[in-house]
Amino acid sequence: MSLVVTTVCLYFIPFCKTAVLLIVMMSVMGVSFSILDTGGNVLILAIWGDEGAPHMQALHFSFALGAFLAPILAKLALGTSVSAENHTEPAFQSPATNGSSEADSAPLFGLPDDMNLLWAYASTSTYIFIVSLFLFALFFKKSSRQEKSKPSAQGYRRAEYHKTLLCLLFLFFFFYVGGEVTYGSYVFSFATTHAGMEEHEAAGLNSIFWGTFAACRGLAIFFAACLQPGTMIVLSNIGSLASSLFLVLFNKSPLCLWIATSVYGASMAATFPSGVSWIEQYTTISGKSAAFILTGGALGQMAIPAVVGVVQGQYLDLPVVLYSCLGAALFTALIFPVMYKVATLPLDRQRKEDIKNKKQKALEEEQKWNKIDFEVVEMNDTTRHIIIETSGNILLSPTSSSQVH
Repeated sequence: MSLVVTTVCLYFIPFCKTAVLLIVMMSVMGVSFSILDTGGNVLILAIWGDEGAPHMQALHFSFALGAFLAPILAKLALGTSVSAENHTEPAFQSPATNGSSEADSAPLFGLPDDMNLLWAYASTSTYIFIVSLFLFALFFKKSSRQEKSKPSAQGYRRAEYHKTLLCLLFLFFFFYVGGEVTYGSYVFSFATTHAGMEEHEAAGLNSIFWGTFAACRGLAIFFAACLQPGTMIVLSNIGSLASSLFLVLFNKSPLCLWIATSVYGASMAATFPSGVSWIEQYTTISGKSAAFILTGGALGQMAIPAVVGVVQGQYLDLPVVLYSCLGAALFTALIFPVMYKVATLPLDRQRKEDIKNKKQKALEEEQKWNKIDFEVVEMNDTTRHIIIETSGNILLSPTSSSQVH
């Protein structure tokens, strides 16, 4: 349903003639995106559970690949720039009263001035609609798998500190997504104003960040098959912390910016899907839980870049963007060990109880077998006395002397 809503919004966006209507369309599409993001993660967990790390990486690789290719395809689709007449048309308006009356009577919908814009949105929305048809076909398909999937609820597990884990992961995603979006949003402006790069060089720096980000998310699909999610998070935290520190220390060097930016993009790639796969190992993630932790990432994406933009505008000489990325990397590196301790503490306690129970059972079994051995020994002694007495009676009987001989 979220894909269908997205399709409708994308079809109507090029026809919007007023800002209010465009805001409404973008807001509705934002809601459908959030539902799609949450539902996609929960769907992966519901199908594969804690064994779905490669599939989770593949899902988020598709996000990164689409974000990397869509602007390029849109640029190719737009092709020709809007004519100069369209840009200068508002300058030749008649008096203000006539302009306001025309604005009031302007239609809400209409054809865009550039038809290439219409085709760019139409092609994207058609593709999304085709994908939604496949999902509808799977949804309405009646198969035996649905019946087999019902008993899977027996695998439900809930950590002792379930809510604490969710809150910590909320904060983890808040700083991670905030740092990722902040650098991706401001790297072009930072490179041109602070590092003194040309615009084409700054554009290349931006491209290499998102390019390495998408490429390493693709490689993470294969790494997730042989590495645990926790290991991938630790490696990602180390890489992001080292590269962001490198960016802060050598923020004036173009060569260092190129190297550190590529390492930073590669380090940030696998963190988000690995975090979702990691927590599923310790507690079952429902739709509400997934929505809660993804809200943390959405808030970080909204709040941190906005704050950094305001502060950077006031302190133009300082690399506030890089400081914020270093701070976000530091917070994520500190939060994850705390999450791991909270998640494994009940497991350690459970292991100790299991060992204690096993020892108790072994002791009870040993006592049981000792009792059985003692009873067998007593029974053997009694049987031996009976045999001896019976043999003595037979030997003393005169009628059976020959038989005894």
